[in-house]
Amino acid sequence: MSSVLEPTTLLIEGMTCSSCVNTVENSLNSIDGVSATVNFATQTAHILAVADLDVQALIRAVEKAGYKAELLGDNQSVTLHSKKSARALIFALIFAVPAVTISMVMDWHHHIDMWMIAQLDSLAIARPLYSPTAWLVIALSTPVVLFVAWPIHRAALHNLRHPTMDNLISLGSVAAFTWSIYANATGVGDVYTEVAAGVILLVILGRFLETRAKARAGAALTSLLALASKEVTIVRNGFPLIVPIEQVQIGDEFEVLPGARIATDGIVVKGQSAIDNSMLTGESKPIDVGPGSYVIGASLNHNSRLIVRATRVGSDTELARITAMVISAQGTKAPIQRLADRISAVFVPIVLLISIATFLGWFYSDHSLTRSISVAITVLVIACPCALGLATPVALLVASGRGAGRGIVLREPRVLEIARSIDTVVFDKTGTLTQGVMNVQECRISRAAGTVLGGSFASLINETMILSSALTIESQNSHPVAVAITRYALAQGAKNYSCTEFAVTPGSGAAGRVNLGAQSPVVLIGSPAAVAHSCTDFNSELKSAIADGHAAGLTVSVLAWDGVALAVFAVGDQLKSDAAQTINQVRAMGITPWLVTGDSAEVAASVASTVGIDEAHVRSGALPESKLKIVEQLKSEGHTVLMIGDGINDAAALTAADLSMAMGTGTDTAINSADITLINTGLGSVISALKLSKKTLRIIHLNMGWALIYNVIGLPIAAAGLLRPIYAAAAMALSSLFVVTNSLRIK
Repeated sequence: MSSVLEPTTLLIEGMTCSSCVNTVENSLNSIDGVSATVNFATQTAHILAVADLDVQALIRAVEKAGYKAELLGDNQSVTLHSKKSARALIFALIFAVPAVTISMVMDWHHHIDMWMIAQLDSLAIARPLYSPTAWLVIALSTPVVLFVAWPIHRAALHNLRHPTMDNLISLGSVAAFTWSIYANATGVGDVYTEVAAGVILLVILGRFLETRAKARAGAALTSLLALASKEVTIVRNGFPLIVPIEQVQIGDEFEVLPGARIATDGIVVKGQSAIDNSMLTGESKPIDVGPGSYVIGASLNHNSRLIVRATRVGSDTELARITAMVISAQGTKAPIQRLADRISAVFVPIVLLISIATFLGWFYSDHSLTRSISVAITVLVIACPCALGLATPVALLVASGRGAGRGIVLREPRVLEIARSIDTVVFDKTGTLTQGVMNVQECRISRAAGTVLGGSFASLINETMILSSALTIESQNSHPVAVAITRYALAQGAKNYSCTEFAVTPGSGAAGRVNLGAQSPVVLIGSPAAVAHSCTDFNSELKSAIADGHAAGLTVSVLAWDGVALAVFAVGDQLKSDAAQTINQVRAMGITPWLVTGDSAEVAASVASTVGIDEAHVRSGALPESKLKIVEQLKSEGHTVLMIGDGINDAAALTAADLSMAMGTGTDTAINSADITLINTGLGSVISALKLSKKTLRIIHLNMGWALIYNVIGLPIAAAGLLRPIYAAAAMALSSLFVVTNSLRIK
């Protein structure tokens, strides 16, 4: 067998509590080469299995345990809402409501008894030994107990070795039903048939409402899954051709009409439009795109027709990666969920023992057999391991969907428990605090310097011509600074002229003779030191611009014509608009911000002072191993560290940190190393992610507390005989519903 493990996700049908989760997990993990975790909220099993293991073997293992399974499709929702449950509920209502009503209203009971006896007498039929009305209630309850509840009984039979919630419900309802038939036939005690029917009705109603609530909980994720395109219009030989999305290949060009969603990730090759990425990144502001712009599959095209060249397809797209990470997170259990699973594994057997002990205690305390059975049934019915099983996964489901809709992707649920204890956050600079793209921050043109050239140059010394000469030279240079100057000059309306004698000197700059029509000056653009060797002395205006650029930590380039410096370009990576605000919010949360960057000390100091990071918490010139050591040192000092980065050089530090976040615009290495991926380019997502994590953990703790307190209080009340079985069934159903609806508050 191959040792390579591949992920597989199965949809599981029939699980009703966390005991079922344990049963399915044990069945799957008993197969050699399989590691499985089961999520009760999404009714899924997330499996790592050896590559050549047949999926049917996994499905057979689930079916052998008494449940149904199927492979989760790429665009199939992981939240289930079965029409069968709705039909079962309607059928149960038709028969159970009359049965319960007749039994509960004594006046009806008496009048129906008298009427039925009169009818039997008129037909000369012998009167029954006990209440005729009771037989009517038994008749109404029979379809509910035997047919509607059959899936429950079937699951209980399958799980005799590992009892689940179904065993408690099945045993309680069947005991009440069979006892009622015996008691009514012999006249030895009270009849509890309505309890059997009522318990089944309330269980089915509770599960129906629970399923509806879980569907709401997973609505955000379902919406993401629904964004995936089914068809795409490919442009071939100038003609549009509609094909299934599965047939799109990298390099194919496809059409995106106004109002349509982009089929897959790609580069715009034709057209200008505005793109809405809000469903993927949470950014509500449309983004203008044109030829050369990168666009994300599932984004909404607003204005005009676009032609896009596919760069990622299938499972490699941004949407597929997001949904895969969200589903993967739901297949990983938080430590608090593992505690709940351990409790649930012994919960049902303990309840069965308590029920038997309760029956014996009551019966041997001179209480009637009827009363003893009633109290024992109440104990069986009120117990609710479902709430324990749902406490964590439903909250995580809501949080995952909520986060995904805002551009926050949680990779593992353990981050929820770590987020609350974070006291130190380490920021990378480039691509994290900054845009990660070099731009011209300032351009200073000296007209006074132009007078030195004089003569025929006089008519050419203007901003447009100077920028055009810069564009002509730098457009032939691939250096990031040259690219930034090119982009700036084009935005200012500069024109690209012809150039001869072009040359690039690495580390110094570029030069060439530019044909400006009347004159063809030798244009030199490069570092101040390099240009100074070939120029007259810079005037005071340009010297001031150079000094200001260096003080701001920017890269400075000087442009000269025929040995006379005319302009200074200060180029740098621009801070994100919300960088300073994010640092302030981090401080307000009691977290100390650090800046660790590979850039120079001057650049690091400038960025830190601008955003508000203390000088003592700045480290410059940091190589990947340096970043790793800084994170490890902070941890050794007792700090709980959050690392935020976007590059390959951040991957080691991201992995070492207690909690890590990667910018979604960063490298795959960084994203794969981080616990949380921030699809939104803004830093506000950092605060949103921390707040979402803390709120989700609070909800989980409340859910767990409720589930434990409910059972700790409910079981003794039931054992003390202070509750009727029908009310116990209602309490049990409401317990699970509370956990699910409470989790929805995360939205």
